[in-house]
Amino acid sequence: MTFGATITDAEGLRLNPEERALFRQINPFGFILFSRNIESADQVRALCDDFREAVGRNCPITIDQEGGRVQRLRAPLAREWRSPLDHAMQAGDEAERAMYLRYRLIADELFSLGIDSNCAPMVDVAQPETHAFLRNRCYGTDAKTASRIGRAVAQGHLDGSVLPVVKHIPGHGRATLDSHHDLPHVDLSLDELEHNDFAPFRELNDLPMGMTAHLVYDQIDPQPATISAPMMGLIRDKIGFDGLVMTDDISMKALSGSLSELAGLSLKAGCDVVLHCNGTLPERAAVLEAAGEMSDTAQTRAERALAMRKAPQELDIQAAEAELSRLMGGQVYER
Repeated sequence: MTFGATITDAEGLRLNPEERALFRQINPFGFILFSRNIESADQVRALCDDFREAVGRNCPITIDQEGGRVQRLRAPLAREWRSPLDHAMQAGDEAERAMYLRYRLIADELFSLGIDSNCAPMVDVAQPETHAFLRNRCYGTDAKTASRIGRAVAQGHLDGSVLPVVKHIPGHGRATLDSHHDLPHVDLSLDELEHNDFAPFRELNDLPMGMTAHLVYDQIDPQPATISAPMMGLIRDKIGFDGLVMTDDISMKALSGSLSELAGLSLKAGCDVVLHCNGTLPERAAVLEAAGEMSDTAQTRAERALAMRKAPQELDIQAAEAELSRLMGGQVYER
């Protein structure tokens, strides 16, 4: 079975008949959840079942559950976490272990609801100029710290049977604009970028999935990385990432053009899967149709990623929470 080259979403708490029919016809690779799709534990499990029944397989279902400002699951369904950067800084020398435990607990929450992927780790390197929409979601202000903590975060997911999606490849930390609304530009040489911004992604190039960055690296190519063949070539060849590459949401305002055009341009540039969120049913249908089926190479990467879903390792939740509290001096959760 060849997967559709898309990850898409649903309008509400359960699939409606039109969505079921569309997904059955197009067979998207996977799905993503948002706050509008979440009401209760039983409802989320039922919606995940809806997605999988529609495509007739155990498709991946992902979410943005970083903690801090970006977490779709909230209390009482999930713990309310501090921002990742605040959490890592509070943990200090114990940040790797503390962040592993944080995301191992997050993975447990997700897996219990039928969600088996998360758009993390985010290993963009925080800079003084990094836009506020991104900065406190980072793990550190240098490449080595971002890499080390990113590896721990990824392992916490994998140990909980949740596929990590490393983002925003090849590096979003220099962005001074919010790509949800504007197109950021970075005017640094390839040498400067390789030694800092790109380095964490090179260290984590064995992870199963990655998400692109919607920004322009002016000295490399005038097109945003998501639709840039030179940038995608750099991701594959210089960074060495051979996992499944999904776009960031193509409906974000950083990108210009119709959704169908953007779907085609991103796949032509070298992305494997188009992520489209928050559209109407006709918009989703247009993107699914424009993206079509995965290429043979993308299909191989997708199957390799799915093969990394293993049974979760045993987790003593009380012990994990107690250890995390000790490492964090008792300041674990958002108050």
